[in-house]
Amino acid sequence: MQNGNLELYKIALTKIDSIGAVLTKQLVSYCGGIEAVFEQSKKQLLKIPKIGPAAVEKILSTDALKKAEKEQEFIHKEKVSYHFYLDELYPSRLKHYPDSPVMIYYKGSLNLEKRRTVGIIGTRQPSEIGKLNCDKLVEDLKAYDVYIISGLAHGIDSTAHKASVRNGIPTIGVLGHGLQMMYPAQHKSLALKMMNEGGAIITEFGHTTIPDRPNFPMRNRIIAALSDALVVVESARKGGSIITTVYANDYNKDVFAFPGRIQDEKAQGCNMLIKQHKAALIESAADIGYIMNWEEDTEAMPSQASLFLDLTTEQQSVVDCLKENREQSADQLHYKLKIPHSKLSSLLLNLEFNGILKSLPGKKYILYS
Repeated sequence: MQNGNLELYKIALTKIDSIGAVLTKQLVSYCGGIEAVFEQSKKQLLKIPKIGPAAVEKILSTDALKKAEKEQEFIHKEKVSYHFYLDELYPSRLKHYPDSPVMIYYKGSLNLEKRRTVGIIGTRQPSEIGKLNCDKLVEDLKAYDVYIISGLAHGIDSTAHKASVRNGIPTIGVLGHGLQMMYPAQHKSLALKMMNEGGAIITEFGHTTIPDRPNFPMRNRIIAALSDALVVVESARKGGSIITTVYANDYNKDVFAFPGRIQDEKAQGCNMLIKQHKAALIESAADIGYIMNWEEDTEAMPSQASLFLDLTTEQQSVVDCLKENREQSADQLHYKLKIPHSKLSSLLLNLEFNGILKSLPGKKYILYS
């Protein structure tokens, strides 16, 4: 043991096999301190409720401390920050739940105390309408001075994170694995952008933990706990999004869902939540603001007119054409505007890059709002 190394003991508490967050906190409480857990005799530990002989052997073993030393080396080398559940800076939104993480590791900025938080979740294979709804929701939520929380997965998660970065909204990705890797790997650059724009990636798992299936429900409870409001954009009747809403309802969070066509499998989960009164029906960010009694920060509200002030004449003509008809193909725009295909492609790419329009399958385009 490294006497006096409180950081090591904090980490070691998370490395005791088969002892979860609730039991770990109970151990600390009964023993009277973090280091004291590892200083108890076998007889003393066995007196603690729900601590059996198998758990005692694991506590008395040196394995947890050895694993903690490796974790400690990693967080120092990679400049990883952390908050222990008894630390003053541990997020207040997590503190009141018995099953909240004993330790959270993060990279980036995790100052959640001065902002509202909105969790945005959904299917990993969203429809184009689902992605558009997510994009518009995030854009309009900026007026409410929020942090966007999601899980950095494919689909609605990454759509929400990307829209947040594009609109200058801090966003936090909650991971189901350790910080030694990024899953999915394609989101490594997105995670870097999130951290550079005032957001963070966080996890309760040690750095060597891989993205095993059981980790994701655990990740989902953190998303639910950190979110003042939780929005389901699209979801089937079963899956991670529904699990997250169960946690959110248990935590007495406000849950919202976009409705969809009854024939659409990706809308069935949202419709079910609304029908069972487990989520409020919404069509826009304004609905969330109304139900949550949030006032808008008018200075933060995006102005559609301001987006177009610096457009060239030809760019403005593309925008005006898309205003007249919501969704149009490149060929339709070419026919109406008489702009050569080569130049039109460049105009469309530039407008998409600046977040003014979005490309759809079949070389079709639509304005973000």
